[in-house]
Amino acid sequence: MHNPSAPSGRENTNMIRSIETLMTGLIDYAGLFPPSKLDMGTATQNYARDIRSQYERFLSRFICPANRLGELTEHASALMPGTYATSGYREHADFQDPWQISAIIIGDLQENLDQIFAFNEHHDNEANGLAMVDAIEMRVSTPGDIDDALEMIPEMIVPAFEIPKEIIFGGDPRGFVAAIAGSGAVAKIRCGGVTPDLYPSSEDIARFIVACDAADVAFKATAGLHHPIRSEHALTYEPDAPRGVMHGFINVFLAATLVRYCNGFGEEQAIELLNETDPASFSFEDSRVAWKDYAVNVAQLAQSRESFATGYGSCSFSEPTDDLKALGLL
Repeated sequence: MHNPSAPSGRENTNMIRSIETLMTGLIDYAGLFPPSKLDMGTATQNYARDIRSQYERFLSRFICPANRLGELTEHASALMPGTYATSGYREHADFQDPWQISAIIIGDLQENLDQIFAFNEHHDNEANGLAMVDAIEMRVSTPGDIDDALEMIPEMIVPAFEIPKEIIFGGDPRGFVAAIAGSGAVAKIRCGGVTPDLYPSSEDIARFIVACDAADVAFKATAGLHHPIRSEHALTYEPDAPRGVMHGFINVFLAATLVRYCNGFGEEQAIELLNETDPASFSFEDSRVAWKDYAVNVAQLAQSRESFATGYGSCSFSEPTDDLKALGLL
């Protein structure tokens, strides 16, 4: 992807600096997954459009199952950098780095890695469109699964290990987090889904964040974080969709940053912040961001985003940005 620190001709120069810092590279696009569950053609066209949009800096990787990388090549090669002459995007050729892809591991890890190696080799040639799988995400059942996987995964690929639901929901994630510590890998937490029972409590998320902080392990989140502030929404896009309270991505990522950098902000305070539903309790300024009496400066927020609370996967890019506009933050 593009360098997040590089200036863009399309960025909003009036953006509040703390919002820009929070949002830069925050969202991995997961349009292939529920509730959107788009076809590959539509998802890749959306991604190609959004990385040339006003809020391009908010967007990070395209998420794709490893066993669909061939399909990604088929549909997206003409949209990737290096092939603008045939795609009609020649005017943007100087502004785009290779697409960064996060591959979801499904089935045998080695078979998936072989598919990734083949994809990377093919897309190392600009005639085929420039792209690279530089991250993978996989579910694990035991801490031992993490140890086994780390022996197989090359250093050029950063793995995110999704901690099981039964551990997140009322359990103790510290054993899994300890297995990740010191490896350069990332812990992954699922924050929602298409039914209410897939949403962990604020207590569950706070316990996970505190465990990651204690072990100095970075994390990413996925699912259920379409909206900035905790609130009730339809959980899918169907007319008769179930409704439920969804965690806010501002709640989650500010809670993590305050746990990391604000003295006196611990698990109890994180739970309270994660449960916060009033947008007016948050204050975004150029130099700092605050919730009630707790605050961090922009440098601390940037450090948290770079090395601790790294981002989240979302099947929508428009919902987060539209909601931020509605709150007057963009």
